[in-house]
Amino acid sequence: MAKTNTLYVCSECGGQSSKWQGQCPQCLAWNTLGETVAEAKARRFQSLAAAEGVVRLSEVQTRETPRLSTAVSEFDRVLGGGLVAGGVVLIGGDPGIGKSTLLLQALAALSAGHKTLYVSGEESAAQIALRANRLGLETVDFPLLTEIRLEAILGTLRAERPQVAVVDSIQTVYTETLQSAPGSVAQVRECAQELTRHAKTSGTTVIMVGHVTKEGTLAGPRVLEHIVDTVLYFEGDTGSSFRLVRAFKNRFGAVNELGVFAMTEKGLKGVNNPSALFLNRSEREAPGSCVVVTQEGTRPLLVEIQALVDTAHTPTPRRLTVGLDPNRLAMLLAVLHRHGGLSVADQDVFVNAVGGVRINEPAADLAVLMAVLSSLRNRPLPHKLAVFGEVGLAGEIRPVQRGQERIREAAKLGFDTLLVPRANLPKQKGGEARIVGLETLAEAVDYLRQLD
Repeated sequence: MAKTNTLYVCSECGGQSSKWQGQCPQCLAWNTLGETVAEAKARRFQSLAAAEGVVRLSEVQTRETPRLSTAVSEFDRVLGGGLVAGGVVLIGGDPGIGKSTLLLQALAALSAGHKTLYVSGEESAAQIALRANRLGLETVDFPLLTEIRLEAILGTLRAERPQVAVVDSIQTVYTETLQSAPGSVAQVRECAQELTRHAKTSGTTVIMVGHVTKEGTLAGPRVLEHIVDTVLYFEGDTGSSFRLVRAFKNRFGAVNELGVFAMTEKGLKGVNNPSALFLNRSEREAPGSCVVVTQEGTRPLLVEIQALVDTAHTPTPRRLTVGLDPNRLAMLLAVLHRHGGLSVADQDVFVNAVGGVRINEPAADLAVLMAVLSSLRNRPLPHKLAVFGEVGLAGEIRPVQRGQERIREAAKLGFDTLLVPRANLPKQKGGEARIVGLETLAEAVDYLRQLD
C-alpha cells in the first residue's frame, strides 16, 4: 500500500508546509497549521478571463442591470440595495441565530418572479419543509437540492440556471478531486472558488452560508473572505429576540451597513426604526445613562450608553465593556484624569451599549465619558440629552463625519438638547433643539457642573 503524503495548510493564508510548525512560515500566524492529505496530481485551473485575452478598458461594454430585491427591506439595505447578478455573498454567524431562516424567507419572496435554488448540506428536504410551514410559507414553491458533492451541485446549477442560489453551508460541500475531508481548508477554498467561478460566468447570484469559530470569525481559510463579493455577519445574543446583520465587505454597497431584525414566530421581521428599539428605556432619569448618536453605514442610530462606577474591592480596578472597545475605555479614562481633573484610578468602571449593538466608531467617546461622569457624581443627565463626538488625547473634542445627519435624527426623535463638537455645529440655526458646541473635555465637565 502506498504511503499517504500529508501536508500542513494554514487556515489564515492557505500556505502549505511539509511539517507541522507552531507558526505559519508565510503569514507568521500562530497555531493555524492543520493536517491535510496531499493530492496525487495537480489540478488544471480555468481562468475567469475571456478567451480574447487583453482588452482595452475603454472598449469594455457595460450595462446597468437592476438589483434583485429580496422583499426584506433590512436585508436589502445591508446588501446595498439588493442582490447583484453574478455576485457572491457569504453570511456567517453563530449556530441558531437565524441565517437559514432569513435566506429561506428571502428565497420565498424571490421565487415569485425569479428562478431560485436552495442547496442544503445540513438538513433534509423534510426538515426544510417543516421550517417553511412554521414560517407560514406553505404555499411557496421553489426547487430544493440536498447534496454536498460539488460536482452534483454545479451540474444542477447548469441545468436549472437559477437567478439566485443558496448553498447552506459551504463547510459541508466537498469535491471529489480532493482527498481531504469536507470542511478542511483545501475543500472550503476549492469549493468556494468553483462556485464563485460559476457565478461570474453564468450570472447566477450565489449566497453561501459559513460556519464561525469560537472566536466569532468565519471558519476556513482567510482567503474565503477575499474570494466573495460581500461578507455579512449575524450578531446578537441568542437569548434575545433581536438580530443584527452587519456588512464587513461589500463591493456593491456601503461597508458597516447595519440591518436590524426581530425574531418572531413567523421568522425574522425588519425593524424600520431601530433607534426607537435601542432607546426603549424608562422615563425615570438614572445616573450613568447617556444617549449617543452613532452612525452605522448610511443610517444614524441612537443608542443608550450605560456606565457604572463603583469602589474597587481588588488591588487592580476592573475595566469592563460590552459592545465597546475596552482599550479605548482605558484611554478615555486617562484623558479624563489628565484633562478633566477627575480620577477613577480606585474605581471599577463598567460600560454597556444597550440592545446588543456593537459600536466601533470613536464618535461615542464623549457619550462614554458623560455616562462615566454621571455615574461617578451620582447625578442623572437630562432625559432628552443626546451626545456625540470624538475625544483626542490632548482633551480636544474632535468633529465626526455626517454630523448634520446625526443632529437631524436626534431632533426627529424628540431630543431637545445636543452636545456636539463645535466644528459640527450647523451653519444655520433652525428647529427647536438646543445645540451646544464643545471644543475641549473641560467644557463638557463644566457643562455637567452647571446642571447641578
